[in-house]
Amino acid sequence: MLADTCTPARRWPLRFFAVFLATQLCGCADSQPARALRIASASTSMTLCTAAFVSGVSPQRAFDMEVAPGPGMRWLAWAVRYEVDRQHRAVSSSLGGAFESRAIHRPGLGCVLAPGAIPDGSWSPVEDDWKSPDPFPELAAPEVKSAESAPLRAAIDAAFVEDRGRPRNTLAVVVLHKGHLIGERYAADVGPTTPLPGHSLSKSFVHALIGVLSRDRTIDPAVPVDVPAWRSPEDQRRAITANELLAMSSGLPWDEYRGGFDPSTRLWFDEPDPYAYAVRMPLAESPGTHWAYSNLGYTVLSRIVRDHAGGSAPRTAAWIQRELLGPLHMRHTEVTFDATGTPMGANGVVASARDWARFGLLYLHDGMIGERRQLPARWVEQARTPTLDAGYGRGFWLNNTHAPHPLPGHWGMPDAPDDAYFARGYLGQFVVVVPSKELVVVRLGISYRDGGDIATVGRLVRDCVTALAARR
Repeated sequence: MLADTCTPARRWPLRFFAVFLATQLCGCADSQPARALRIASASTSMTLCTAAFVSGVSPQRAFDMEVAPGPGMRWLAWAVRYEVDRQHRAVSSSLGGAFESRAIHRPGLGCVLAPGAIPDGSWSPVEDDWKSPDPFPELAAPEVKSAESAPLRAAIDAAFVEDRGRPRNTLAVVVLHKGHLIGERYAADVGPTTPLPGHSLSKSFVHALIGVLSRDRTIDPAVPVDVPAWRSPEDQRRAITANELLAMSSGLPWDEYRGGFDPSTRLWFDEPDPYAYAVRMPLAESPGTHWAYSNLGYTVLSRIVRDHAGGSAPRTAAWIQRELLGPLHMRHTEVTFDATGTPMGANGVVASARDWARFGLLYLHDGMIGERRQLPARWVEQARTPTLDAGYGRGFWLNNTHAPHPLPGHWGMPDAPDDAYFARGYLGQFVVVVPSKELVVVRLGISYRDGGDIATVGRLVRDCVTALAARR
């Protein structure tokens, strides 16, 4: 069997026994400490599975850069043991031999946790969906495009400069101006065709999928969503609309705040049916009255996509290919599906930096691909319109508000133009669209710096704008 393994230091048994005993003293195996350890194992398996079988990068490097430095994992990394089974496209992880988890890669459908029976299915892209003319042929060129000017080259290079104490870990930068590729750079072992985890960039992708359903009048995002668990006349959740789910104003609680102890990580790594868990969640506020970050809401939206696109993972993947990936020629993108066949739209899209640049151009061009309207009229405008007093639109973060943020920090991107709006993943994945400058900047990385190193990305965007002005 072809396998990569990582075994912790020899002294782990006594130390891990202390951790394991503490979880048992807290109560049953479903206690919060025990669940957090299960989540630590499961997230390791999923991260390394994606690295090995979707991105094609070193699992050990992914462990060192993405898993080990994570909040909470810093205390547990010494106990992690993993094995990569290349023959069966699987990764198994445990914490000192306990809390074992296993993730399986299904081609075309991403990695899935498989505690029991392995979900059936795989899927291959349909070649006919690539036959339309490529709307952005420069992004299909095999060679890396060097920056067109010294100031632009300096701006891109600065994004890769490391701070010894707080790694930046920039993996890819792509810059487009007026639809043209004007510069890019990649880290070692990463290139134009390397799919990389987008994390919450996926939410912006789901915004586009809901837009396609709205364009075709399959759903009306302004009317309440049909969720069987919410149909009771006494249930306030029955009033929630897809627009409110997209805007994170549904009234569902803020769900991402404490690593392995919050609802979001439970949703992704400890629930066999994430949608069923999401729709059990009670409201924290009345729908439409408050903004709160919501992976739960985007999980409900993902199920809406599945239910209207065929009801199974392969059929939904084919629909996504036909309606979005194919027209944009996003050839190096894989959408992750959970064990129920629902896309993991809150965090599961894995795509190359150039593919994310193609996605950014869809929004820069107001939802148009050439002469074809891919997204409904005003769909992009609504994405850029603030929700209540928040610096968030629908699926995108905004740079046009100075309202106080509920957490330390601020809403927007420092140094970027006021009209910039952006998709954002928590480890420093950004797709920034600047309409006034006809600019798209993509930065993918694995950074635990403040806000995913948002300040550095803001400077990158600023310096790209300055470089463009200097060449006129």
